[in-house]
Amino acid sequence: MEYISRRLERKFTRMNDFFKVVLVTGARQVGKTTMLRHLAGSHERTYISLDNAMARDLAKTDPVLFFQTYKPPIIIDEVQYAPELFSHIKIMCDESEETGRFWLTGSQQFNMMKNVRESLAGRIGILELYSMSKNEVDGVLFDDDLDFSLQCLKKRSLKVPKNDITNIFEYIWRGGMPQVLVADSEQRNEYFEAYTDTYLMRDVTEYGGITDASRFSKFLRACASLISEQVNYKTLADVTEISQPTAKEWLRILESLGIVYLLYPYANNALKRLAKTPKLYFCDTGLAAFLSMWPTRETIMNGAASGRFFENFVVTEILRNYAYSREKVNMMYFRDSNTKEIDLLVERYAVIHPLEIKKAANPSNREVKKFAILEKAAAEQGDGGIICMCEEVIPIDSINCFIPCNLF
Repeated sequence: MEYISRRLERKFTRMNDFFKVVLVTGARQVGKTTMLRHLAGSHERTYISLDNAMARDLAKTDPVLFFQTYKPPIIIDEVQYAPELFSHIKIMCDESEETGRFWLTGSQQFNMMKNVRESLAGRIGILELYSMSKNEVDGVLFDDDLDFSLQCLKKRSLKVPKNDITNIFEYIWRGGMPQVLVADSEQRNEYFEAYTDTYLMRDVTEYGGITDASRFSKFLRACASLISEQVNYKTLADVTEISQPTAKEWLRILESLGIVYLLYPYANNALKRLAKTPKLYFCDTGLAAFLSMWPTRETIMNGAASGRFFENFVVTEILRNYAYSREKVNMMYFRDSNTKEIDLLVERYAVIHPLEIKKAANPSNREVKKFAILEKAAAEQGDGGIICMCEEVIPIDSINCFIPCNLF
């Protein structure tokens, strides 16, 4: 399969020129190693995976001998398995001013990230890679930052084909895992079966101490049934026959492994009785579709959950966009005690961009009227609109537009 360029490459190259160590985190199989080996190109760079039991044992028991055997510049895969390496990497960094000597990959487990930040503070850049976005799959790379202005949206729309719902739901059903991009239906099913039974179950066993495969499988499927909804720990606990504290811990583990993304509610003292529960999204819609047992693109597109899968798609596409961009933002949703809800708020430079998400190609422009609730908040309201299946950017008023869902 031909290599597909990743939007994180730009940011990785910039961080590699600045930091002595660069760590790329993310879920299994999203393409971390493939990207790093591609970026290494013809330059000589040692590669070793700590999935290899012998290499892992050496790294854990004798880091000095490990680095005598595997010399920098180096790519170390799945570095979370040997946190013992971090203190020695620090020593080696302090002995040289050379940047980019150590390229690491790993899942963003809490314990590993704590060790990394404590051991390598000031020496390491940490980036997160997700499965491929739809535009990455289609070979579309944007070179500008997303600010939701009419000018920005119009410029982006010149790079993408017109929206097509079957094309969007093909991606939603298939997902962005590199290995499934060219798989047929049977191969896709077998891939996700192996992914959950092998990679995911092994990681949650080693990291989270979860040994009940049957209950954990039920928990995964229960999570998939709640995508784009507020997390209901009681429902997750009842379906899985576990306690609510255990359900909360299992969900935290899935979040730390890059499987799910929790979107937290907006909080402001000027707005009373706001929701406190996060909404649940899967970082890869293909995995969620598999766990929800949608057998084809058509069944999910025409099914009762199509709107929620569409919302999951939009939220995670925007999440990827900002993970790879030059700027950091806060992403939130809004819901008050009167169930007034705004699907997504993007906060950039203390300006809030409100966004509604609708699967329709021609939703009502009245949806933007609910944005007025934000006038009670202290933050300034910026450009926003309704993200939908429309084919072109259409202004609604001076700051809101109908926004095609393929511009991220």
